[in-house]
This record gives sequence, C-alpha cells and structure tokens, in this order.
Amino acid sequence: MIGWLKKRLSSGKVSTASQMVFEATRQPSGGRSRNRTRMAMGAFFLFYAVIAGRLVYFGFQDPNGDGGPAAHITASRPDIVDRNGSVLATDIKTFSLFAEPRRIIDADETIEKLSTVLPDLAMEETYKKLKSGKGFIWLRRQLSPRQQNDIMQLGLPGIGFRTENRRFYPAGPVASYIVGLTNRDNQGISGLEKYIDDQGLADLQASGLATPADLKPVKLSIDLRVQHIVRDEALQAMQRFHAIAAGAVVINAKTGEIVAMASVPDFDPNNPVGANDKDKLNRMSAGLYEMGSTIKSFTTAMALDSGKVNLNSTFDARRPIVIGRRTIRDFHGKNRILSVPEVFIYSSNIGSAREADVVGIEGHREFLKRMGLLDRMQTELPEVAKPTEPKVWKKVHSITIAFGHGMSTTPLQTAVGAVALMNGGRLMPPTFLPRTLDEAMAVSKQVVTEKTSEDMRYLYRLNAEKGSGKKAEVPGYRVGGKTGTAEKVVNGRYSSNKRFNAFLAAFPMDDPQYVVLSIIDEPEPEKPGMGATAGSNAAPIVANIIRRSASMLGVKPDFRQEEPVTLVSYE
Repeated sequence: MIGWLKKRLSSGKVSTASQMVFEATRQPSGGRSRNRTRMAMGAFFLFYAVIAGRLVYFGFQDPNGDGGPAAHITASRPDIVDRNGSVLATDIKTFSLFAEPRRIIDADETIEKLSTVLPDLAMEETYKKLKSGKGFIWLRRQLSPRQQNDIMQLGLPGIGFRTENRRFYPAGPVASYIVGLTNRDNQGISGLEKYIDDQGLADLQASGLATPADLKPVKLSIDLRVQHIVRDEALQAMQRFHAIAAGAVVINAKTGEIVAMASVPDFDPNNPVGANDKDKLNRMSAGLYEMGSTIKSFTTAMALDSGKVNLNSTFDARRPIVIGRRTIRDFHGKNRILSVPEVFIYSSNIGSAREADVVGIEGHREFLKRMGLLDRMQTELPEVAKPTEPKVWKKVHSITIAFGHGMSTTPLQTAVGAVALMNGGRLMPPTFLPRTLDEAMAVSKQVVTEKTSEDMRYLYRLNAEKGSGKKAEVPGYRVGGKTGTAEKVVNGRYSSNKRFNAFLAAFPMDDPQYVVLSIIDEPEPEKPGMGATAGSNAAPIVANIIRRSASMLGVKPDFRQEEPVTLVSYE
C-alpha cells in the first residue's frame, strides 16, 4: 500500500484531496517548532532590551540623586598666613565614613563592629540610618587616618570612605577670633574665613574652580609673634586680677593695619567645642562698652580742635555740676581751677564736661561721628557691633558722654580713633590685610588738625609721666596714654563694684608708630587692700606688650629722649 502511494505521488496521479490530507498531517509539527523559535528569540530580545534600557536610564541619572556625596562636598581653601608668612590656617586631608543602607547585610553586626573603633557612635540613630533603605548616608565626618584604617580592617559591606578637606589651624587659639572658623563642609562661617568666602571663594567652590593650585595664600597684617604676646598678656591679666575677660589690640599708627588683637576667653578652632558660649565673645570688635575716661581723649581733642580752647585755657572745677537729678563730681577732685593739661592728667569729669559745653551739643555729636565712634566700623572682620547713643542728645547726655558714660562703642573703634589723634589727624579704616603708606593715605581723611594731634601727643606723654598712666611706662620707648575706669551698668544702675577698665596708649610719643589699647572686664584687686582702677591693671598690660614686642615691631629704644615733660598748672 505504501509502495503504491509513493508511485502515485511520484507519477502525479494522486488526487488533490489526497494531497491535502497528506499536507495536513505534516503541518502541525513543523509550525509549532517555528513558533517556539520565534518566541524564544523574542524573549531574549526583550530581556536584553530591558537591560540596555536600564543602562541608558542610569547613564542619564544624577549620580548624587539618591543623596550620595556631592562632587565638591569640601572644596579647597587658600592658606591664611601672617605678614611674615607663618601659616595661620591650611587644608589637610581627612576621611569621612559613609554607608549605603541598600547594601548593608546585617545592620546590628555593622553597628557592633563600628563601635569598636567609634565607641561614641550613637547606636539607635545609626541603626535607623542603616535600616532606612537609602542609597547614601554620612556616618561620621573627618576621621583620622588611624580610624579609617581600623574600620577598613573590619571588612564591612556597604561601608566606604570619602577623602575631604578639613581646616587646620597651627596656632590654635592664638588668633582664633581673627582667623575665624569653617564648618564641616569647609565653608567659612566667622572671622577672616568668612570674609574670604564673601570675596568670591564660595562662587569658585560652587563652580569647581577652587583647586589648590589656583588658590594663592591670603596674607594678613597680623604678626603672629606679637599676636602671641598680646594674647598671653591678656590671659595673665585676667587670671592675675580675677577678671571675667581681657583683651588688647596693637595698630600701626601710620597705616591703620591691625598687627595683633586678642580677646580672652577664646577657643581652639581645631576643636571649637563651646565656641558659641556666651562668654566666648570677641570683645574688641563685637563688644559694646562705655569706655570711661579713655573717651576724654576725644573730648579734649574736640575742644582743642574747635579753636576755642588751647593748652593754656582753664576750666572751673571747684564745685560739682548739677544738671537735673544728676550731680557730676571728680573721682579725685582738686577743687580748684584746672588747666587743660590738668583736666587731662587728673581725669576731671567736671573739666571734661565744661570742655564739651564749649563746643555745644551738636558740635559734640558731630565730632564723635567724625571720629568714627558712633557708626558701625568698616573692616574685613564680620563680627563688628554697632555703637549705641541717645536717640535725642540733650545737654545731660553731652556732659556724661564727655567723660565716657552714656554712649557705648567698641574697644577697637576707640583705638582706631586714637590713631587719628596720634598720627597727625588722619582717620584710617582699620584693616587686617597688608596696607602700604600710600594706600593708607588714599583711604584716610583728615579729621583733626596737625596742631591738635601734636597737643594730644604732649598730653598723652604727660599723663604717663605725671598722671594715671605711670604703670604703662617702658624705659626707652616714651609711652603715652590715657586710663579709663568705667562703672558697669547692672539692672539699669551703675555698679560701684563692677568696672570695665581700659588703657589707651601710643609709642614712641615723639613720632607714634603704634597705638595699643588694653581692656579688662570686672577686675578685682590683685591683693586685699589694693586698687582695681585702670592705672593698676589695664596700664601694666600695655607696658608688658610694648616691652616684649617693640623690637619685633621695629621700634628701637632711645634712652637719650627720657626728659620729663613740663606741666602747665594754675593754682
């Protein structure tokens, strides 16, 4: 039968119906095979298309979109150096620990092992982070190389490190209020560090252009050697006189450069724990105080500069001044008519009040404003307080402000004003950056006459020899100055046992090169029975600073000019 069918097929004599039956019996088997092949090829194509699509998708995604570390999380900063090139701030490399919670296998084991290297790790908080399912979290910033190595030895999956820049301050707390601080992302938040950011560094960092090779060191006007001396003397005085704070500043009288400035208590910027405590304040520029009798320097200069008073003028200090409910007395009254030099060296409140009265209320305020004592000081340091004054000046205000009460300003502004009284009458905005003599002249303005400046130099020297500034004397350097002992306001009243003392000085007085101001807040007598006035505690700070730093400042002693100054006296 089969043979017959083959013959029929080969001969073409099989009917059409028979062929259709034969084809139908062959088709199902071959069609299914081809379909399976097509389906398999389609599945493989779809699988690899999904993979390729995901790769393309991830390729276009922001790599930091899941909270990962930014490309420039801690950009570089320029070194900060003193005027002689000594480093005050620089970048160092540190390691920061991060985790990828999605890759953490066992959060409990991870925390347990990490705590062997970081015993202060917050267990509960870290556990929540590791179980968050996020793509990236910081665990600890700025680790030491040893900590990094110890953690790497643990071999924990999902744990990694990122190299970051951290700010290091080789001088520690010596210039902390000047140099300032950065945050954990290496961004300036105070002091000159913040000033540098505000001058364009922050924009460079954001654009990725703040590379170490492109950042030149920022040179300051500070002399680190003198800065160390100033801070050391302030610390010693605070401890010696049991004060709550102390400070001092040294200013170049020819250029307005700040050579050194310290305020204690201070902080270590390498470990700024407690830097925001209420007692950690840069009192020199951010503290407002009634500066006491140091303000009499400006009162006397104002009277002399008005042309209505000269060194031979006299003022009646025989009786107290009564105005309203206020009675103005002298601390150590002479009860007689005083010459201008006597008003100054005896620090007569009555005499100073009468000097102000000669000029008048409007003239008085205008002069203090001209000297920069009533406006917020313009300088590179961000931490600068705005002085306070009466809303409406009346005669009683003018009288009390004449001897240093009723108006508050910063110690630094007081020293800056004194620079103008010593250097021939030119007021210069203070700077923490180097400045040449020509640059200083370009930014300064004449605020008093050269004759007034000459008279004030005479009075300063006279006070150091015969008045309250005797303890500021340094042989060979012809120091001159003015004391200021101000009662502090407590609960709206002046306290007789809480004082803010200051000594405002310059040297050498024949041609002043530097102005030095010291302050001491709430000093107590060094020993029972001793005084606590500025002459006994603030003046010695200045003397010690000058004695230790004058040679570093380039001022040579001259013992040939140690001749006494003559006092003009009227009995």
